[in-house]
Amino acid sequence: MLIINPSSGKEKAMRYEEQAVALLGKRHEQVVVKYTEKEGDATGFAASACDGTYKTLLAMGGDGTINECINGLAEKEQQPNFAFVPLGTVNDFARALQIPRKPEQALALLEDYHTKAVDIGKLGDRYFMNVLAVGVIAEAVYDVTPEEKSKYGHFAYLMEGAKAFRDKTPFHISVHTGEKEAYDNKAYMMLVALTNSVAGFEKFAKQAEVDDHLFHVFILNELSIPKAAKLIPDIFKGNLASNEQVTYFQAKELSVASDTELVVNIDGDEGEPLPFEAKVLPEEIRVVVPKEV
Repeated sequence: MLIINPSSGKEKAMRYEEQAVALLGKRHEQVVVKYTEKEGDATGFAASACDGTYKTLLAMGGDGTINECINGLAEKEQQPNFAFVPLGTVNDFARALQIPRKPEQALALLEDYHTKAVDIGKLGDRYFMNVLAVGVIAEAVYDVTPEEKSKYGHFAYLMEGAKAFRDKTPFHISVHTGEKEAYDNKAYMMLVALTNSVAGFEKFAKQAEVDDHLFHVFILNELSIPKAAKLIPDIFKGNLASNEQVTYFQAKELSVASDTELVVNIDGDEGEPLPFEAKVLPEEIRVVVPKEV
């Protein structure tokens, strides 16, 4: 099955349909093409591809389309292998899996057809492949316009997040990992990463592997202008875990609560209000990736 989001990447997806069908046709007897028209379509299509008929699901679209496909595939008994052509602004999942962001190169992976089982996360009845975020800085990404994303790329999120520093309003947050209390104090932001790439910064969580069965949790517990001068370079260098303003730990499951009304951001989209529980689903999705991954 080939799922195409016609509006992704300035309608680039439609330009590569013929090439995608031809490559899939070399390995499969039949290729069924589905076009998304509205939110949720890709999830429905991906779920229908788990009926035992399909060997491969190929998606061409942005981060939202890829996330929807993951939600359609997760915890199904007869999952097809998942391949995708990243046409989004950030493409964190592609970055973590070293999948080329040039469509022709991403499609070329279908020739070798090397696969790898990767972790995803589950929060309530939703699934995610990259990151959970809580806090005023995390919520600032909702204010990034499509025009800003097109012009500045993933730096648009950093710019909008920097504006939120001006508010500097901490909130109290309680985090448990199973039966153990991992954090109970004020915070400015909490990020839970499944992969090394967050908001387009490929070294953000350099400790993370796509199949390590772990959440990598970063809590910004202090925020001052003088210390922010070191915080930004540490984000670029992948040294955030050792920054004095950050609490870092790993977990397989999380229970998060706050006495402030907060909403968790799930893979860049508005998610559920706190409290929430999340867990890692180890090696849940088998993805077509480069041989070196």
